[in-house]
Amino acid sequence: MSIADFLTSFQWWGYIFVIGVIFFPLTSRLFSGFADKGYPFAKIIGMVVISYIVLVLGVTHIAPFTQLTVLITTILCTVAITVVLIKFPQKLITSLPQFILIFFEECIFLGGMLFWAHIRAYQPDIFGLEKYMDFGFVNSILRSTYFPPKDMWYTPLPINYYYFGHLVTAVITKLTAIPSFISFNLMLATLFAFTYTLSFSIVGNVWSKFTSLRYPKGASYTVAAHSQSKNSLFSFVFPGFLGGFLVTMGGNLHTIYTLFTAYPNDNPVPFWQLAFAPQNFPNNYWYPNATRFIYHTIHEFPSYSFIVSDLHGHVLDIPMVLTTIAILFSIISKLQIPKTKQTPNTKNQNKRNWNLEIIWNLDIGICALLGFSLAVMYMTNAWDGMIYFLLSMVLLFWRNKLLGKNYSSTIYHVMTIFFFYLIFSLPFSLFFNPAALVGGIGLICSPQFLINIGKIGPFVFEPNHCMHSPVWQLLILYGFFLFWLFSFVFILRRERKQLTNSDIFVISLSAIALFLIIIPEFFYLRDIYSTYFRANTMFKLVYQAFILFSLATTYMIFRCIHFFLFSGLPLWKKLALFPYLFVGVTFLTLVSIYSYFGIASYYGNLTLYKGLTGTAYLAKSYPSDAAAIAWINRNVVGQPVILEAQGDSYTEYARVSANTGLPTILGWPVHEWLWRGTYDIVPPRSNDIQMMYTTTDPTGFLSLAKKYAIRYVFVGQLEKQKYPTLNEAKFQKIGKAVFRNGGTTIYRVSF
Repeated sequence: MSIADFLTSFQWWGYIFVIGVIFFPLTSRLFSGFADKGYPFAKIIGMVVISYIVLVLGVTHIAPFTQLTVLITTILCTVAITVVLIKFPQKLITSLPQFILIFFEECIFLGGMLFWAHIRAYQPDIFGLEKYMDFGFVNSILRSTYFPPKDMWYTPLPINYYYFGHLVTAVITKLTAIPSFISFNLMLATLFAFTYTLSFSIVGNVWSKFTSLRYPKGASYTVAAHSQSKNSLFSFVFPGFLGGFLVTMGGNLHTIYTLFTAYPNDNPVPFWQLAFAPQNFPNNYWYPNATRFIYHTIHEFPSYSFIVSDLHGHVLDIPMVLTTIAILFSIISKLQIPKTKQTPNTKNQNKRNWNLEIIWNLDIGICALLGFSLAVMYMTNAWDGMIYFLLSMVLLFWRNKLLGKNYSSTIYHVMTIFFFYLIFSLPFSLFFNPAALVGGIGLICSPQFLINIGKIGPFVFEPNHCMHSPVWQLLILYGFFLFWLFSFVFILRRERKQLTNSDIFVISLSAIALFLIIIPEFFYLRDIYSTYFRANTMFKLVYQAFILFSLATTYMIFRCIHFFLFSGLPLWKKLALFPYLFVGVTFLTLVSIYSYFGIASYYGNLTLYKGLTGTAYLAKSYPSDAAAIAWINRNVVGQPVILEAQGDSYTEYARVSANTGLPTILGWPVHEWLWRGTYDIVPPRSNDIQMMYTTTDPTGFLSLAKKYAIRYVFVGQLEKQKYPTLNEAKFQKIGKAVFRNGGTTIYRVSF
């Protein structure tokens, strides 16, 4: 990494570190049972809280979105937390090992951020896939005075998509004053660091909680070495390292194809039908195939997301997802599992007095926090809010069952959380129309009589929508997780001991993960994609299944190792397990090498260092346009409407609005079709844009310019390619050229 990039990255980290320090007293109370007091979660909670306050201030027009507003908000949060700390004093770090662990986690976070910033510097271009969309959101938010932010591709309407994660990016960008074309890549590096560090903390705490509950201090245990080390840093760090790696950089068993001759990308076949060719390793292995293996579907996972580096909602939400999982484990881990069952009289007493029980046992603050976290996930990547609301219900059910409560308590808790979710999501949902993104729930392979009906309530029944995943493909994608899940279940049955809190938690994660994988085999949320009708449903659900399974599997692996070493099995039985363990290690190796192939392919084997400036490619592809875009970012204040050429999604079109945040008449059409729920909005605006560029009549242009409140007209290389009959003479009659460089001109319109 160059010195300039290192200093910029360090500056970015410094601000986030300070936010973490400010909010650590809060997380130390929330995660009081964690070995690290939840220190890694302080940063993301702080960033989210500050950004949420800024959102509320902007939506209510109390304060504009400026660096000063963000700074004052941060200071007020500091004062509030300090007052609480003075009124309710506590010792944040209670021991030297705890301090060492927290320091170590900070080193992991900083190291992870610098590592991925360095990787991104070999291919930093904010171009390709959906980067224009994500960059446009960030830039539009940065230019906003108040919220909701404007849709840069459909003036004058606001963004009708999940943008809270982009708001968090914009808030830190505004706070640090680092240009967005650099902060885009730094945020990706930060998300990578968060994903690893938070996963490290979750798995480490889940495992250490198992050892402390199964073998409490002072309890006798046959293996003295384990008893002496059960509370050491090593018992936390080793599981944490593996968990962080699997969630952040793990893949699936698809890498087994590196040992066989390549198959056509669109026609995967079982590997056993291909020629075994280890001598040609990796056999032209193409890493995206692991995410497009099942026909007409998408089944991505975090390491692929970090490699291709779209700053999309499902990636931006990973830290909040992990934080919510940690909050849920914090609730479960504090329970004392009863040793004996309740008597019928006790159960009846609980039933009679359940309202009083709730008052004494329910922490309303935890319910509010869960409601807030679900709202944040909904505003960042809406599907996640639904998924983790389901996980919350499952774990609350376990909690109340272990406390001897009846179902009424669980219902009460769920309703309370849902109430807070509705309240906290209000600043976003007031301006968001989810109906435009979801056209009902489809049934896969609907019978003919339902197809004849067409629709019943939210359910739709469509012909030619029958598609199931072959079992062998599902096993390649998820066989690694299933192998360790079956092993874990076998161990639980063999031990015949009471489940620990960690066991219950991991079982719940695994059950939800399996449920998410199964759902797309029967249902799909209907959207604009007819051929890939279940692709988005599968993508959103199995992405979270991968995260949940990765966390759970790490714990399962260490439980299996623990059983193998300390179960007291005779030597011959342990030797008999070696072939089984060999399979497990082989599977672990296959999922671990995925990121190597992805990084090597996408980043050109790390041979050409380019730096962190994400828009440098523009100067090579469109040098005069790049200069014009830079001029706009330096000189144009606010969000006046700019006219630019309109072209297909996933192309270079909409480059001006994406790179500046200025709204235009129409950007990527498929995206607007998805966000607005109909394609009918596209042709009229597309025709108007063509009319404004090609007409020779200044009056006709002015009429449309007033309709869309256009203040600037961009005439560059793409505009001239798109509209061969483009007429520039009229622009000089109704305005003046405020920028001219090479073949690119920017006109300011005068009404």
